Amino acid sequence: MSEGRGQWGSRLSFVLAAAGSAVGLGNLWKFPYITGMNGGGAFVLIYLVCILLIGLPIMIGEVLLGRMSQSSVVGTFSKLSGGKPTPWVGVGWLGVATGVVILSYYSVVAGWSLHYVWLALSGGLSLAQPEAFGELFNATYTDPGINLRYHTIFMGLTAMIVLGGIQGGVERAARVLMPVLLLMMAALLAYSTTLEGFGRAVDFVFGFHVESITGEAVLEALGHSFFTLSLGMGAMLTYGSYLSRKDDVIAVSLATTALDTLVALMACLVLFPITFSAGMEAANGPGLVFINMPLAFSGLPGGQLWSVAFFIPLFFAALSSGISLLEVAAAYFIDERGWSRRKAVLLTTSVIFALGVPSALSGSDNMVFGAGIHWIGERNWFDTFDYLASNWMLPLGGLGIAGFAAWRLGGKAREASFRAGSRLGSLPGVYLAWLQLLRYAVPLAIVIVMLHALGVL
Repeated sequence: MSEGRGQWGSRLSFVLAAAGSAVGLGNLWKFPYITGMNGGGAFVLIYLVCILLIGLPIMIGEVLLGRMSQSSVVGTFSKLSGGKPTPWVGVGWLGVATGVVILSYYSVVAGWSLHYVWLALSGGLSLAQPEAFGELFNATYTDPGINLRYHTIFMGLTAMIVLGGIQGGVERAARVLMPVLLLMMAALLAYSTTLEGFGRAVDFVFGFHVESITGEAVLEALGHSFFTLSLGMGAMLTYGSYLSRKDDVIAVSLATTALDTLVALMACLVLFPITFSAGMEAANGPGLVFINMPLAFSGLPGGQLWSVAFFIPLFFAALSSGISLLEVAAAYFIDERGWSRRKAVLLTTSVIFALGVPSALSGSDNMVFGAGIHWIGERNWFDTFDYLASNWMLPLGGLGIAGFAAWRLGGKAREASFRAGSRLGSLPGVYLAWLQLLRYAVPLAIVIVMLHALGVL
């Protein structure tokens, strides 16, 4: 292990940090709205199967590579290839680039959640007309001042935490952010059980509504099962590199995946009872969080309090994901270039911030990066970065990580590391089942997701 490299204080710290990386806006925002658009129950069941057969195997593989190498995402592929020049290092570089690209525009979306925390606290969500909530979000999206201000604040907070190192920064933040997020989600869930729409929501989320399932819904569930766990960008690999060689990779991967899935289901059982009780429909798309939820809260007793209680965990989820994305890039310079953590974090933060400025201006009338300027097809800068990361960089990164772990890594070393410190990994057939899924099911699923993104499927 590199001299001076950090390490998690405990396996719980890894699980909280890794879950923080996985639990982001995709859980509290995207999963509920795609569940609503795809009819609920049967979609949720298909998603859970995809998590088990696709998401978990690659999660184990990515964490395993990190623990074996004790190095950054770039250094991992070089080190585990015997230190010789290898094209596999390109997968590591892709991971760093993906983290940089995603965080640059993710920071803007995270800024919206922080802005809505302020609006909830200040009474800015106490609007008289229902259509005013849509106008408020549109005003937020198109205002360059709001977007730049909160982009700056979010990147500054993220950098401050990562500057503290693994135990002093990332681990300490995870031990606060994740428990608070879970407690506030539990409080919101307890409140949702008192609403008249709760029974309908439970049936919607867990009832087996086969009639609503389409091929498009299956592909949506497959794609989200991969993306929700922060796979393919090296975040889990980087976090895994701070594990002790004695830590149980399977147990921590299972715990992280379970916690991520739990939060996604809790989000559904929070959002849909409130949505149904307010007389709104589940299939309202991306506006579910920033338009529908404030509108629904405004009509409920203590609505301002519950708005605050909702948007704070939304921001915490975004922050914990941002931390992991910044750590991926910073770890490269720390491990491979020998830079101090301070220099690595400040440089990567500056680059990511600069790349995020065009995304912050994408909804405005800016003459260079504004809403009327198209970069790929009809996409503005923000949508272009999201398109490239989601449809190309993440799938290719996931394919590379799965391919390296399943085919390039030495068989004896891989099996020994898989079983090390793990009771479950030592059970007959578990290692073989994981390897076959990683070799065949995972690549096939990723290729299907990419073909779907291209419109072939």
